[in-house]
Amino acid sequence: MADAAASRQPRGRGNLTEGPIAKTLLAFALPTLASSILQSLNGTVNAIWVGRLLGEGALAATSNANMVMFLLTAFVFGFGMASTILIGQAWGRGDVDGARRVFGTASGAFAVVTVIIAIAGYYLAPAILHLLGTPGDAAPLALAYLRVIFLALPALLLLTLLMMALRGSGDSLTPLWFMIIAVVLDSGLNPFFIRGIGPIPRMGIAGSAMSTLVGNYVSLIGLFIYIYAKDLPLRLRGRELGYLLPDPAILKTLVVKGLPMGIQMIVISMSALALVGMVNREGVETAAAFGVAMQLWTYVQMPAMALGAAVSAMVSQNIGAGKWERVGQVTRVGIVQSLLITGGLLVLLTLADRTVLSLFMGPDSPALPIARHIHLLASWNFLLFGVMMVLFATVRANGAVWAPLIILAVGLVPVRFGYILATYGWLGADAIWTSFPVTSLINLTLAGAYYLNGSWKKARMTVTERPDTDECTEEALATREPGGALNPAG
Repeated sequence: MADAAASRQPRGRGNLTEGPIAKTLLAFALPTLASSILQSLNGTVNAIWVGRLLGEGALAATSNANMVMFLLTAFVFGFGMASTILIGQAWGRGDVDGARRVFGTASGAFAVVTVIIAIAGYYLAPAILHLLGTPGDAAPLALAYLRVIFLALPALLLLTLLMMALRGSGDSLTPLWFMIIAVVLDSGLNPFFIRGIGPIPRMGIAGSAMSTLVGNYVSLIGLFIYIYAKDLPLRLRGRELGYLLPDPAILKTLVVKGLPMGIQMIVISMSALALVGMVNREGVETAAAFGVAMQLWTYVQMPAMALGAAVSAMVSQNIGAGKWERVGQVTRVGIVQSLLITGGLLVLLTLADRTVLSLFMGPDSPALPIARHIHLLASWNFLLFGVMMVLFATVRANGAVWAPLIILAVGLVPVRFGYILATYGWLGADAIWTSFPVTSLINLTLAGAYYLNGSWKKARMTVTERPDTDECTEEALATREPGGALNPAG
């Protein structure tokens, strides 16, 4: 009886349905923000190791291989978000057993899927690189790197899924600690595996991928041990281990709701790649300046994305608890915090733009004035982007996943490129930079209208109810849109 009662009552830790909203939301978002910063720094440090130890050809090879990983991770992001929301709603209802069922289905299904992808990817790697048009000189290096990365894929994707599931139960600190472990091992072991220091064999470019493999497998195993050692609520014991056999209803919900969130990442990426192609036509200095601006924007957008993740977890729990009055309050607080944090960061970066941008290029670089100009015209769009992220996080937490995809696709494809083509004749390259705030303004207007309309409240993120008329309409409309940034920069 005691165990049964415990399965229906979430512990105080991770309960996002009570207490002061502003303090709770910020405390939840900060570890998520730290995790995002660590991931970005990890990629930067690894690129430095490869570039300095192996040269530009190896760096180009890793870039081609990482494009493949980004596409795969994008889909897992969608399914991870779906499981996060389902777990959060079950948690808010006090249904710990329901949260464990979702966790079991997500973990069991994707453990099998990631292993299949890893094996297939290992053998299909040459064909994949050929499809990407990898330059001949970089192809052998890219192949050696990509094959090891595919072997690391099960740990990398499962670790991401587990971390997102823990956030759904209101725990954002545990994922941070194990992200630190993965990043420290990945970045720290790079020179050892590349150069072959001590008993470690010299592996060249494959050594960089091997450090990723070791870091993520160690972190994944450590996270499993920690979950059971600390008896965290999502652990599975006894009969609950049967939850690892995917429940068809739960799995269907994860796929149906997760797919559009994964496609969203692809839409953002394709839009950014097309934009880079347009920028490259402006010359080497402009392309370099835009590349530096993109590096800066990677960090500028992080507070908004972390707050969006926090809002999603908090709203999903409150929806599960039936506390709709707190849903609106969480959204408003999230918007205010996003504006304040992102706005403060933008003011600081603008006041010190020469100093900050000089970190990426010399102070006498001819690209520096161009980068400062791009920053002044485009960077403030992240204020609008942050508000949009909070609104999208709120509606997705109730299962409305297609409308955000449609809104983003409209803004990032026809609106952005239509605006650039229409204004390029008299604005020149400034048409590209001003397309960022224009796109964000259109996206925010559409997102705000959808949120205020309230139809998203009729959507459902459950495994027991049939979709209602509004949700079916939403999904039908989504099929009319094409299914987009290397950094999701708005």
